[in-house]
Amino acid sequence: MLEGGCHCGAVRYRIEGEVMHAALCHCGDCRRHAGAPVVGWTMMRREQLSFSGEVVTYASSEHGRRQFCPRCGTGLFFVNEEALPGLVDVQLATLDDAEALPPQAHIQVAERLGWMKTAGALPEYERFPPGAA
Repeated sequence: MLEGGCHCGAVRYRIEGEVMHAALCHCGDCRRHAGAPVVGWTMMRREQLSFSGEVVTYASSEHGRRQFCPRCGTGLFFVNEEALPGLVDVQLATLDDAEALPPQAHIQVAERLGWMKTAGALPEYERFPPGAA
């Protein structure tokens, strides 16, 4: 069992059983909704997910539906009954233990930002670069 929730704690969820996979999505729709270059997701059957609290549903495409906390705005769930009937995606970073499900693949790389291909080669700092604080 895995648990997670939104930033403010108004929405909590539980995942029962084995998930299908975990992946990093590079599609433009995910990028725009999250304001991030990539979004991590884990997929499962809808009956494996339960949650408490209120979510708002946004039609992000013809068939795609994104659900998020109306209080803090944290993106949580994605469904597309046309392409993925009976399945739901949960944003990986909203898990209480975000290390629990490491991504197994990059998906939608046809839309990946060019600079993401070399992002792993950038300098790394524990907190901030020298002189930035």
